Amino acid sequence: MKSIAALLCLLSLLLVGCGYGVVRYSGGFGEVRTVAINTPRNDSYEAGIEFVVADALRREFLRRRAPRLVKDPDSADLVLSGAVLPIRAGGRSFSSVVQAVEYEVVLEVELLARLSDGMEVPLDRRATRESERYLASADAEALRKNRSEALRQAANVMAGRVYDALYESLAP
Repeated sequence: MKSIAALLCLLSLLLVGCGYGVVRYSGGFGEVRTVAINTPRNDSYEAGIEFVVADALRREFLRRRAPRLVKDPDSADLVLSGAVLPIRAGGRSFSSVVQAVEYEVVLEVELLARLSDGMEVPLDRRATRESERYLASADAEALRKNRSEALRQAANVMAGRVYDALYESLAP
């Protein structure tokens, strides 16, 4: 029993000595305490992608727990709105008989972050663009499902980057 306690103590000292620590997001948004995320306009031909993007952004803010998410844009300290741009897709890897084995889809969103006083918060354009690869399939339903899942994954990664970009822009 003593050896287990000593091992745990040694392990915790090693982790502290390596520079690892708990990341705290509270306070990084400065005076912004509430955020409203409007569903972006869909300028692409991908049906429902605007809801996927809005859901990913909302889940990211809920997951990180700061600032608080509100529905009413008029009562929010920061409002996110914008548009999903046309989605690009193309073959990325091919078989020896020139058939696509893998495709890549590029999701890009034009986001506007505006504070309650009307000031616009700059967002790094790299934070609002993400690509994801997915497997080709002769089965049309499997191909559609793979593409849909790739778009969902790209939206999730992009939402994390948008959160981080806002965190950096608004940090005191």
